[in-house]
Formats: sequence, structure tokens, C-alpha cells
Amino acid sequence: MTDPTSIQLIAAILFALAITHTFSTKYFEHLAHIQPQHAGVWHLLGEVEVVFGLWAMILILFIFALSGEHDAIAYLESRNFTEPMFVFVIMVIAGTRPILDFVADAVQRIAMMVPLNQRMVMYFLLLAFVPLLGSFITEPAAMTLAALMLRETLFSRNISTRFKYATVGVLFVNISIGGTLTPFAAPPVLMVAGKWNWDIMFMLTNFGWKAAIAVLANALAVTWLFRREFSGVDPVKDEEPVVHKIPLSVVLIHLFFLVLVVVFAHHPVVFMGMFLFFLGYTTAYQRHQSPLILREALLVAFFLAGLVVLGGQQQWWLQPLLMNMNETAVFFGATALTAVTDNAALTYLGSLVEGLTEEFKIALVAGAVTGGGLTVIANAPNPAGFSILKSKFDEQSIHPLGLLAAAIPPTLVAIAAFRVL
Repeated sequence: MTDPTSIQLIAAILFALAITHTFSTKYFEHLAHIQPQHAGVWHLLGEVEVVFGLWAMILILFIFALSGEHDAIAYLESRNFTEPMFVFVIMVIAGTRPILDFVADAVQRIAMMVPLNQRMVMYFLLLAFVPLLGSFITEPAAMTLAALMLRETLFSRNISTRFKYATVGVLFVNISIGGTLTPFAAPPVLMVAGKWNWDIMFMLTNFGWKAAIAVLANALAVTWLFRREFSGVDPVKDEEPVVHKIPLSVVLIHLFFLVLVVVFAHHPVVFMGMFLFFLGYTTAYQRHQSPLILREALLVAFFLAGLVVLGGQQQWWLQPLLMNMNETAVFFGATALTAVTDNAALTYLGSLVEGLTEEFKIALVAGAVTGGGLTVIANAPNPAGFSILKSKFDEQSIHPLGLLAAAIPPTLVAIAAFRVL
């Protein structure tokens, strides 16, 4: 490990403070209640999505003070903000009423074919079918769809907090591993697939079938464990139709925009241009729209952008730590490290090292996706799910320790799938 520069050392300290901050948001929300005169500031500091953007700004101020304006701007311009921009766009489009109704209709039709409790079947499909669908529409889109549908159906009913945490834990883990059937949907796979020449067949052979087994096992287990909760759901409200009457042409146009954004996910000039056209279209046909989730998407993008800025200065300690491990150690090391840093950052650092064995590469990526549900910062789509679902929890937030505890069992299932099968 090389000696860190002053900026790198400061960035590591700020990164540690940011992680600590994410686990302390409930404290700031408590301060907002006992100090109403400063409630606005405390509420801001209590927003998980604001944390990394805030500490990234402090880092830039340090660079500005120690190295000057030129170096601060040069560092910002050296960062790649494609992923935050993509997640923002895909969240907004995937969260529109026509897309949600299309997926809800598909889930309902499949559920009707199964001669079991319809609520249970739909719940299972949201935790199994939608995460695996993320391999084709991208993980952020799958997370947005599943979280929005859960919020508007089951999470709006009288279910226990324990059930909600278990659901979020399985959802985050399943989204993280469910995007590994293809080389373009999961952020940690995207970072390395091109350089390491991983195509769809490679992903299906080495990751996809194992991930699918783990996803189905996790969804089935949580559905079975909480099967009694479904009997307590308000039967009158729950029977309200989810799908609205929207012209097929409108649905197809939304799907067209969604597909275009996914196809050009690596080209922000293209997908941002398409997004502007999309905003124009939704404005012209507002009668077929619900309010766009612009605020939620912007907060998530801000969170990820802050992670990009802070994460860019962590290579000096992360890379040597990973490279001193064998295949087994790197799998479990990546699983653990993913809990405190974005899993795409881990695989990106691995892609910078030459001469790695194929087994080492597979272990690194498998470990990164396995640990992707442990915390809100572990996987790029997690802040999206967090932002959408947090209002349905006590104190309007998902406690990080509660998420960690709920995500450990499905993570163990994913470990077994990738290391035993």
C-alpha cells in the first residue's frame, strides 16, 4: 500500500464519516423533533440520500483550500457521472403510470394462473420475477418498479414492521444478484464486462443460473415465513384495481423510451436528450400520467454522485486490500467491503489490475453482487428503493441496522448459490 497524499487521507476520513452519518440519520430526525427551530437543517441531515453529496462537497472544499481552484475543478471533471445520470433518468421513466400499470398487469396475469392466494403470489412475483427482469431493463428500473408497486399495494396495508424489513432485505439482495443474467444490467458487471469480454452466455453460465436459484429461494422463503400476514391485509382496499385504463399506444411509447435509455446507457448525451423528449411527451399527455418522481430520482442521483466523488479517492487502500487476497478471500472480502462502499467501485478497481485469473475475476464480481443488499450504499439501485419505501416505515425512514439484519439471511442464500453450486 502506497503512502496516501493529504487529500487521499482526508477523503478516507470523510468517507468514514459519511458511512457513520448514514447509520445516524435517525438521530438527526430525533433532533428535528426536539429542536423545531432548526428542524429544516436536521431533516436535511437526516436524509440518507443527502449524506454522500454533503461530504463530497466538503471534500471538494478541502481540495480547493489545499490545492487550489484548478485542481478541485479538474478532479470533478475527471469523475464519471454517467451512472448517477442514468439512474435518475431510468427511475423517472420506470416510475411513470403507464410503465407501472404495464408491469402490474403482467404480474396480475401471471398470478391469476396460479391457484393460490393472489396476494401471496403477487408478492412472490414482485420479489422474484421483477428482480430477474432487471437483467433486461436494468437493476435501477427493476428496483423502481418493484418498490413503487410494493409501496402502493402491500406497504400501504396493515402489515408488521418486521415484515416490511424482511421484504426490503430480500428485495435489495435479489435486485443485486438478479441483474447478473446479462452483462449490461448490474452496475458492478457493467464496470468490467467490456474489458473482460464477458458476454450473455458467459454471464448465464457463471452467474445467471446460480443467481436465479438464489432469487427464487429468497422470494419463496420470505413469502412462506410471512404467509399469515397476508390474511391480515384489509380485504376491501386490497381488492381495488391496480391497473388503470391507459391506451396501448401510450404504453408502447413509454416502453420505447425505456428501451432507448437502456440501449444507450453508456452515452449520457443520447439518453439525456431522449429524456428531454420524454418530458415533453408526458407534458403533452398529462391525463395519462401520475406526478413524475423527479424529487426522489434527483435525491438518488445526488447520493450516487457524492459516492462517485468520495469513492474516487479510496483506491489507495481499497485496491491493495483486494489484490492481496486469493479467490475465496476476495469473494468474502468483496461481500464485506460492498457493505461500506459501492459494489461497482470494487469491480472497477479490479478491472484496473492486469494479469488476474478468470477465477479471481468471477469471485470478485460474485462477491460484489452478493453483498449488494446489505446497506443502502452497497448497490446503485438501493437508494432508489430506499427513497421510495422509507415513508412507509416508522419515523419515515428505514434504519440501516434493520436493513442489515434483514439482508443477512438472503445474503447467506446468495453466498451458498455462488460458492456451493
